[in-house]
Amino acid sequence: MSRETQEIEEDLFAKAERAADELYTIRDTYFPADPNEKTSKLQTEYDLALQLLSSIPLEKRKLPMQRAKYEFLRGKILDVFADYKKEAEDHLSKAVKLNPSLGDAWLSLGSCIWKKGDLSAAKNCFMLALSKGPNKKILCQLSMLERRMAQGAENQAEIVEESIKHAKEAIALDVKDGNSWYNLGNACMTSFFVTGAWDHSKLLQSLKAYQNAEKDDKMKYNPDLFFNCATVNKYLENYERALSGFEAAASKDPGLNAGEEVQNIVHLLDKLESLLRGQTKAKRLASLTSSLATVNLSPSYKRITIDNLLEGLNKGVAIVGKVLFFVRHASPAPLYYLLCDANQTCYVLTVYGIRDDAVKEGDQVILLEPCYHYNDFSWKEKSYQFKSVRVDFVEQVLVNGKALSPNHGVRASIYAQHKA
Repeated sequence: MSRETQEIEEDLFAKAERAADELYTIRDTYFPADPNEKTSKLQTEYDLALQLLSSIPLEKRKLPMQRAKYEFLRGKILDVFADYKKEAEDHLSKAVKLNPSLGDAWLSLGSCIWKKGDLSAAKNCFMLALSKGPNKKILCQLSMLERRMAQGAENQAEIVEESIKHAKEAIALDVKDGNSWYNLGNACMTSFFVTGAWDHSKLLQSLKAYQNAEKDDKMKYNPDLFFNCATVNKYLENYERALSGFEAAASKDPGLNAGEEVQNIVHLLDKLESLLRGQTKAKRLASLTSSLATVNLSPSYKRITIDNLLEGLNKGVAIVGKVLFFVRHASPAPLYYLLCDANQTCYVLTVYGIRDDAVKEGDQVILLEPCYHYNDFSWKEKSYQFKSVRVDFVEQVLVNGKALSPNHGVRASIYAQHKA
């Protein structure tokens, strides 16, 4: 074989490899307004990639050094779609048998087997891939798989912590890689959900990871990043950021229910605003709150009113309030209540980690070490201004002078549409 012929055939392999990579780039970063446009483009590039691979001479494909590479590329191309393909698994299995040191082939085989539903076998593939050397893509896939394996497991929180660990290992290999940061953001948000949706430090970690992901230009077209970041902001009660994030996600991928999320948040805010505005009958509030000032508190806590709370967590402090309304909304958690204090100042109470039958309309409540936030923002030319208090544990709430029983605590997952 002449040197020129050899270079041409090697170039065909290189072109086929680039075509396979481009196929995955389209799958992961191309989000036109019409989903059918993406499907069509992906199918076109899929056909071209297979044609390019098939143009490699048969005798070249059968050379010992090239057989594994050919089988890997063919399996990788076949596996680009969401559905499992046995043909893809067969080619990828051949590739790793021919060249067990081919880490990328183990990665692709694991992803393929994952689609089949054999999660343990998929993890074995990823672990074998990592044994060939550290790789951020493999670590991200392993992290994602672990979150999937955590669903329904008895030790799901522990498995998700492993997912976070592997996500951080991927970032350590390339601190500028947006996908690795996005993966960490998803892992931390999943941890928030599976541990009962009360540990806001996980949300803050997730938000920071998403913000780092946004610095990578290749992530700016990913609607799931915007959707998941908006979800985190929703649970952090950063409503304006949540609304703008969901709106951005909807514009990038109409297939997401981001528009519905916007409607739900606006509906909740309008309901809160309407209830707060309606509490203008001073005589009624005066009669409801007349006994609040005389409520006995533990000497461990300083009694103050809502107007004296500082932004954020208020340690060693307690406020007393009367429950005016339980506010129903689209999500099962958190719970929203409208309260007023001894000064007849009304505010919103957001409750995590407590059953919805623990606090009722008309109850007198004592809130220990409340987390305070003053909301002041505009959306679509409408302004929202209200005081908000958040509590996360049964130990923070006394109802009608009595502590809540442990049975009133709940650590059930909140279900949110996010691609973990």
